[in-house]
Amino acid sequence: MTVHLNNIAIGGNNPLVLIAGPCVVENEAMILHTAGAIKEITGRLGIPYIFKASYKKANRTSLESFTGLDLNEALEILGKVREWLGLPVLTDIHTEEDCARAAKYADILQIPAFLSRQTDLLIAAGKTGKIINIKKGQFLAPEDMRHAAAKVAASGNNNILLTERGASFGYHNLVVDMRSLVIMRKIGYPVVMDATHAVQIPSQGGLSGGQPEFIKPIARAATAVGIDALFLEVHPEPAKALSDAASQLPLDELEAMLTEIKEIDKVTKKYLALR
Repeated sequence: MTVHLNNIAIGGNNPLVLIAGPCVVENEAMILHTAGAIKEITGRLGIPYIFKASYKKANRTSLESFTGLDLNEALEILGKVREWLGLPVLTDIHTEEDCARAAKYADILQIPAFLSRQTDLLIAAGKTGKIINIKKGQFLAPEDMRHAAAKVAASGNNNILLTERGASFGYHNLVVDMRSLVIMRKIGYPVVMDATHAVQIPSQGGLSGGQPEFIKPIARAATAVGIDALFLEVHPEPAKALSDAASQLPLDELEAMLTEIKEIDKVTKKYLALR
């Protein structure tokens, strides 16, 4: 199945799409700078690009963690990414009430992994008519994602993406089972690999830690297996990020990484087309 967003085709053996941006809207200047820089990089490489950032973070480990700017301010900044830079936007939603509000500013509504079984949320998101990206819960088997997708589809909306972001491996670790990409593809919707959340070390001393040195190997491996889009959290200065500082890719490393990824995707799609 192919999901269409403006002139971007996701799935159907089309070239890899990049979904990338900072974890959360921290301030207008950083968001516009990062979105513009990634737009330039993907433009040079000929990679279709969708900007991502959360307008709020409702699932932080600690009560003291940054959860976002004023709601309206954050959404308006995402709106500027669309209007000023001409980029499609993906953002997270957390409640049924979020759906209609976020849909005014975003082209793709994302269901966070921890909420991937929330029936009312999935149906409400689907009813907006927007593309819905469902993150696979760390606690779910990949084949179980057919049920999450069916809840969105029950609203009459089949514009669905399924995203792998690692599975719980003990209490404070995640592991990526590449078989999940193949299994989820059989459900019939485009498949996305989130290579940055997959390197998190959850709840490490009240914060999420991470092993960013594994972002590139996971991205390369997933692309070789066959994915429709690659999801990356990218920040100009990850160490200073207000959320997920330990697992975001530095902006200055993105172009070299995407150059490799594009070549791998080209070979993978060539052989998938021959099957």
